[in-house]
Amino acid sequence: MADAALFTQINVATMAPGGAPYGLIHDAAIAVQDGRIAWVGPRADCPAEWRALPMHSMGGRLVTPALIDCHTHIVHVGHRAREFEMRLQGATYEELARAGGGIASTVAATRDATPEVLLASALTRVDALLSEGAATIEVKSGYGLDIGTELKMLRVARQIAQARPVRVRTTYLAAHAVPKDMDGDTYLDQVVLPGLDLAVAEGLVDAVDAFCEGIAFSPGQVARVFERAKALNLPVKLHAEQLSHLGGASLAARFGALSADHLEYATPEDAVAMARAGTIAVMLPGAFYTLRETRMPPVQAFRDAGVPMAVATDWNPGSSPMGSLLLAMNMACTLFRLTPEEALAGTTRVAARALGLADCGMIQPGLRADLAIWSADGPAELAYRIGVNPLFKRIFGGTEC
Repeated sequence: MADAALFTQINVATMAPGGAPYGLIHDAAIAVQDGRIAWVGPRADCPAEWRALPMHSMGGRLVTPALIDCHTHIVHVGHRAREFEMRLQGATYEELARAGGGIASTVAATRDATPEVLLASALTRVDALLSEGAATIEVKSGYGLDIGTELKMLRVARQIAQARPVRVRTTYLAAHAVPKDMDGDTYLDQVVLPGLDLAVAEGLVDAVDAFCEGIAFSPGQVARVFERAKALNLPVKLHAEQLSHLGGASLAARFGALSADHLEYATPEDAVAMARAGTIAVMLPGAFYTLRETRMPPVQAFRDAGVPMAVATDWNPGSSPMGSLLLAMNMACTLFRLTPEEALAGTTRVAARALGLADCGMIQPGLRADLAIWSADGPAELAYRIGVNPLFKRIFGGTEC
C-alpha cells in the first residue's frame, strides 16, 4: 500500500466519545497519509484534496481503530495445563502458589530459556493477537524474579516490535511474586529496586507494575516500588484487589497510576479515588473465568464514578491462558455486563489511555493509522460472536499487513 490512500465504502466506528454510539459514521471515507489519519467523515463530504489519493474500496465493511491489548504476560515459556487439572479437582489459586506452582513454576522454565527461545515462543502469541486486529500490545516481565531474567524478558519484549509490525509497551513487573528463598522486603532490596534501575538505564521500561495481594506484596511494599518509579519519572500500574481487598486500588490512585487491573474486590470508594486520579480500571475476564471466581468487579460503581474501563486478555500461562481480545470483549459483556460499546472502547480508546498513549485508539485526524477492517455489519458483532474472527485486513501505521 502506498504512503497515502483513501478508504471508501466503509462504515467507521471512530470510537470518539460524546457523539453517536461508537462514534459511528455510515458510508464513510478515511484518508491516510504518512502513517496518520488525514481525514475521516461521510464519503460525500470528502474534500477534493483527498479524493485524488489512491482509492481502496472495502465493500461496505466495518472499520475500527486497531485493537490494543493493554495487559499481557506473553514473554514466557511452558504451560500450566496440569494446574488447570488440579484446579478442576478443587485446588485454589492460592494453594497452588503456596505449594510452589503458579508463577514459580513458570519462573523456573523462563529462567532456563534462551532469549531466542523466549522470543520464538512470544511471537506465536503475538501472531494470534495480530490476527484479530491488534496493533499495540503491552508486555510485562515478572517471570524471572532475578535481575538477569527480568532484563532478559524486557529485552525480548523490545525485540517483538522489530520482528513483527506491532507496537510494544514494556512493563517492569519484578514485584510479581516473592521467591521462596527470600522475604518480600529483602527481595525488593536485592532484586526489584536495583533491577529497575538497571532496566531503566538500558531503556527497557515504559511503566512499572506490581502484584498487591496476600500471596505477593503488601501495599507498603508496593509503595516502595512506586516511589522508586516516581523518582525515575516512570508511570505505574497495579494488579489490585483480585483475590481480596488490601487497599491496592486506593494506593494506585494515590500514585496517579495509569491503571489498576483485575479489581474484583474493589469498592465504590475505590472507584471514586480512581476517578479523581484519572486511573483506568482494566477488566480481565479471562482470569475471572479461569479461576472460576464469583465476585465481579464493581462495574456500575466505575460507571457511576466516571472511571473508564479497559478490557485485556491478561494472557499468561496460569490464570488466563487466553489469546483472544475478541473473546475478552465477549466475556467482559457476558460475565461483567459491559455493553458492547464499552467493550470495544475498552480495547481501543480506553486501552490506549491505560498505556499512557495519546496517538491511537480512535480514528481521528492526526492519530496513527492503525486500523482494523472487519467483515461485519456493525461494531456490536465484535463482542457478540464467540470463537469467530471477522478480521478482513489490519492496517499498521498506514500499511496493510
